[in-house]
Amino acid sequence: MYGRRIVIPAAGLVLAAGLAAPAAASPADTGRVVDRPVRTTGCGKRPPAAPGAAVTRTVVSGGLTRTYLLHLPSGYRPGRAMPVVLSFHGRTRTSEYQQELTGMDRLDAIVAYPQGTIGTDGQPSFQGAPYSSGVDDVLFTSDLLNQLQRQLCVDPSRIYVSGKSNGGGFAGVLACRLSGRIAASAQVSGAFYPQGGACTPTRPTPVIEFHGSADTTIPYDGNPAKGLPPIPTWLADWAARNRCTGGPVTSTPVPAVTRSVWRGCAASVVHYRIEGLGHTWPSTTSNPDSATPTVIDATPIIWKFFREHRLRRTAGRAGR
Repeated sequence: MYGRRIVIPAAGLVLAAGLAAPAAASPADTGRVVDRPVRTTGCGKRPPAAPGAAVTRTVVSGGLTRTYLLHLPSGYRPGRAMPVVLSFHGRTRTSEYQQELTGMDRLDAIVAYPQGTIGTDGQPSFQGAPYSSGVDDVLFTSDLLNQLQRQLCVDPSRIYVSGKSNGGGFAGVLACRLSGRIAASAQVSGAFYPQGGACTPTRPTPVIEFHGSADTTIPYDGNPAKGLPPIPTWLADWAARNRCTGGPVTSTPVPAVTRSVWRGCAASVVHYRIEGLGHTWPSTTSNPDSATPTVIDATPIIWKFFREHRLRRTAGRAGR
């Protein structure tokens, strides 16, 4: 379904079949969002961090110096193109908190944890919420990816975004506004405020969302006073964008969890509802969100979902 892999040693890239050769980011791209595949030029270069370690890095975007925490897997090699996962923290949180919360350092991927800017409430957050600072975080994401692809051996067909709460809502914004560059998006307890703007992706984009039925911060049934939609409504909108013809089909992978999968889609739409879970990253061990474990681990499920999707020029039938 995902096409034959084509290895282009000279460029150090692994592209999905059917994806046109991406152009390199150029000086003309500075200051604007690049919503298309970008050719990686970082293969063969000495990485800015030691494999297995995490370092704080900076990138200038929109006239601001922004920071992110970068982790390279222990198996990173400058000649092997690897996926990238961006993981966005929630309101009031930090890159370091998101790193500890998600455990994404264990993935066989380049992982970056971007840091939000101080919003109108004095707390760090990302674009797409009433309390956000007004900074263009879509541009920040584009500039961050440009930097990663200049410095590291990134597979441009395997770029993924994820996040929790406000960060999850922003990962949803990126699925709307950077769909030409990212392969899939994952949200946990996503805060899908109307301030995220109109959602007009350039292609169907795979999405997976996790939400607790007992979430009082971002209620499962929505909050009309804040403009937050019911989670089923948000999912139905993505099913329409992804041209799904059937579903959702539900299953119970473990007690207290309902998995919903829309069928006949141009790109996957998947949802996990966890009964009794609050505003917490699902984990079978304690984490910074909660000392009480829940019944599933979101991170490995997200990683499996990401590995099933690559950026393609045209989307085929998904039905996963």
